[in-house]
Amino acid sequence: MSDYFYVDIKGVKAELPILTLPSGVKIAFFNLHGNSFLTEHCGKQLASLLKGADVLITAESKGLQLTHVCARELNMPYYAVARKSKKLYMQDGVSISYGSSITTGKAQELYLSEHDVELIKGKKVAIVDDVISTGESLKGLENLVNKAGGIIFKKVFVLAEGNAKDRTDINYLATIPLL
Repeated sequence: MSDYFYVDIKGVKAELPILTLPSGVKIAFFNLHGNSFLTEHCGKQLASLLKGADVLITAESKGLQLTHVCARELNMPYYAVARKSKKLYMQDGVSISYGSSITTGKAQELYLSEHDVELIKGKKVAIVDDVISTGESLKGLENLVNKAGGIIFKKVFVLAEGNAKDRTDINYLATIPLL
């Protein structure tokens, strides 16, 4: 087996290192951190799927720069960020707990500041992230949006991993297998 998996993301080829998770599952690891070219390309492609959304939301870390590009392309001055740890300034926001994703292996929590709650309340919200696999992270974001009073409009990802490609409630740019 090769040490890399190659995927074409709407005309741009990406080389993804194959990593073995502690569970023994092998994944083609997609990481936008530090890759400005691929982030710009993917963000612009996803933005074209998001017309009609009032606001975007992502979970902190790898979805941040992707959502930034989408928001810029859609002329949105703000987007909501679900934090994975509660900061001191977030005492008046909302939070939810959810199951483990394929890469974390443990239950997680998401926090939304009051500013971001007000940003999405009553609005059509698009969820943006890099990869969907088991769907647990997506469930967490959906629950957070619902708790904050937002209306889930669309759910978009760069990559659908494994069986996620069969979901009919999401949009994505390309697929990768579980290895």
